[in-house]
Amino acid sequence: MTLPALALHGGAGTITAASLSADDARGYHQALHDIAAAAQALLLEGGSALDAVCLAVQMLEDCPLFNAGHGAVFTHAATHELDAAVMDGRDLRAGAIAGVSRLRNPVHTARAVMEDGTHVLLAGAGAEAFAQERGLASVDPTYFSTPMRREQLERVRAAGRVVLDHDGAAAADAARTPLDEDRKMGTVGAVAVDRHGHLAAATSTGGMTNKRVGRIGDSPLIGAGTYADDRYAAISCTGSGEMFIRAAAAYDVCARMRYAGQSLAEAADAVVHQSLPALGGTGGLIAVDRHGNLALPFNTEGMYRAHVRGAEAPVTAIHR
Repeated sequence: MTLPALALHGGAGTITAASLSADDARGYHQALHDIAAAAQALLLEGGSALDAVCLAVQMLEDCPLFNAGHGAVFTHAATHELDAAVMDGRDLRAGAIAGVSRLRNPVHTARAVMEDGTHVLLAGAGAEAFAQERGLASVDPTYFSTPMRREQLERVRAAGRVVLDHDGAAAADAARTPLDEDRKMGTVGAVAVDRHGHLAAATSTGGMTNKRVGRIGDSPLIGAGTYADDRYAAISCTGSGEMFIRAAAAYDVCARMRYAGQSLAEAADAVVHQSLPALGGTGGLIAVDRHGNLALPFNTEGMYRAHVRGAEAPVTAIHR
């Protein structure tokens, strides 16, 4: 039997020394701890890696501190377009959705696409119709909006920029949050190995503040932002999505382990610190292998993250 292990992330990005207040940091740490602990309990009760990562990502989607689900960032048109993906390492089944605006928990629909098995990726109205057919919860698009995200859109739009969710902040925001809310890559994700040695990964995102309507990043693209293969590793990425797509970042971790004989740590570090920077890519990833080894590298100043092994207390972190 394998000792269960799980890691989750809530985005990577810039941290300034003045931006971390004790109260703000405590809120992020508590959220990460509670989500990791809930998924850990499921694994210790014999739950599957797939169930654990879907639970963790659902809870991250429900938490307004993170850019997925409730609290997702706005497009240039002041709308929300959400993406998610799930992959089961046992048989390489995968499901993903992109560009949805009415699904309360996109990760649930991504899993339903995977379990249906007809397609891997559904987008827009088709994905929402699929979810409705299966009785998955829909909401009015205003459910995803929060005052902080509205203010962020207006500030970024006025500056004529398109920014990743943890990347480019006004000083006022920098004084309030541990990661600059304009300078963080606001994807959330989880990876896990269960007691049977099976791997799974799930990723969900609201995308980029002020992004062009219709833009799709790496999160729902299998092999770019999400990947899992029981023989090697499960990976969930967060960062400058276009570069993660070009680098096939998530799959490249497994490829390095398979063809170059690299360890999980070696492969993950090479992708994050060599392949991505060569393209101008910033961000990080979380990964776990079938032995329960974890890797959580990032090339930004920080990444919201947590991990658990067996029954040990969850470990949370923001800075390096």
